[in-house]
Amino acid sequence: MDTAVAGTAIGPMVIAAVDQYDEHPLVRDEYAARILPASGRLAVAAARWRPVRNALFAATEKKIPGLWASMLCRKRYIDERLDVSDAEVVVVLGAGFDTRGCRSRGKQVFEVDLPPNVESKRSRLHEIFGEVPPDVVLVPFDFETQHLATVLAYHGYRAGQRTLFIWEAVTQYLSEDAVRATFDVLAQAPAGSELVFTFVRKDFLDGTAMFGGEAAHREFVVRRRMWKFGLLPDEVAGFLEPYGWTEVEQVGPREFTERYVVPSGRSLPVSEIERTARCVKVAR
Repeated sequence: MDTAVAGTAIGPMVIAAVDQYDEHPLVRDEYAARILPASGRLAVAAARWRPVRNALFAATEKKIPGLWASMLCRKRYIDERLDVSDAEVVVVLGAGFDTRGCRSRGKQVFEVDLPPNVESKRSRLHEIFGEVPPDVVLVPFDFETQHLATVLAYHGYRAGQRTLFIWEAVTQYLSEDAVRATFDVLAQAPAGSELVFTFVRKDFLDGTAMFGGEAAHREFVVRRRMWKFGLLPDEVAGFLEPYGWTEVEQVGPREFTERYVVPSGRSLPVSEIERTARCVKVAR
């Protein structure tokens, strides 16, 4: 995978950390600022001042209107699924600087990501806790070149365990072959496993529906060619079915606004470009 993708792990966690300064944060994460590398921590520290926060928000919204709240709401949704999950183990695919392993309440968490991010995160965890927490297993992995089942097994994951798979803000960076190769592995998960993943809309990637995100399309799709894979909302169930997964719920701006933004008392748009699907593994 292009090493430029590794750098995209910082932005969402900076937003999560900055949002902690708000009186009504959309997601609560006590480790969000601490887990970041130095550049991210500096940005978060500067954002204590409201003018800096406003500038960060404006820059984010200029690229994709509603991106700020979209990132926070998807994290909130996934956190809630983690809180209620009865899975035996958690696998975070493309964990970045996600802090769920630090907040997993005794569940073993396998955090899969590109080697540069894994090493940076290992350093931060040692700085915060003095060690990698015993329930966290860091797994260096490249979706485009390695076999997920082999790498997870090498790091101690047992495939027969009922698992909560979290795949947040990753699929758009992968080729369709890499996405399908991952689903080939997820197809072997036992019945009752759960998957929460996000996807970018295919009609945004092909330029037929921009949702105000022309600047992001120019940067990530046309110029840098980083966003490659997408789905249409009504394609998700059919895409999952051959792999033995059933879509239970799909959420986007309407649901996120009703569940999280309105109760917070804040007035924030939520982007339609990215959506989140919750799925369960059925017996075959």
